[in-house]
Amino acid sequence: QLQLVESGGGLVQPGGSLRLSCVVSGFTLDYYTIGWFRQAPGKEREGVSCISSRSSSRSSTMYADSVKGRFTISRDNAKNTVYLQINSLKPEDTGVYYCAARWGLGMCTMREWYAFWGQGTQVTVSS
Repeated sequence: QLQLVESGGGLVQPGGSLRLSCVVSGFTLDYYTIGWFRQAPGKEREGVSCISSRSSSRSSTMYADSVKGRFTISRDNAKNTVYLQINSLKPEDTGVYYCAARWGLGMCTMREWYAFWGQGTQVTVSS
């Protein structure tokens, strides 16, 4: 059974940092692309970052324009975990953050073409 579990969210002041974790089970990161998405209150879910599978022929990471330079995605294959380091947090970063997985050996995508999703972790940026 494929599962993704996010953690690391919380309440943080503007300018602060968080590291979100996405622990996967039932599969490895060798063949699965991982994406991070977020949904702010009253808004549609949007992709913020993605990372290609370990075995990808076109290793890649991608970021939404709104988070470039502040968010960093990384992968620890031994721990079956993908991280999203979030720095210089802004109030507009508030939302529920989800990680998702899709089988693939190509470039990653921030479109919602993912078959497996976690339950989300809340990030609130407020003073």
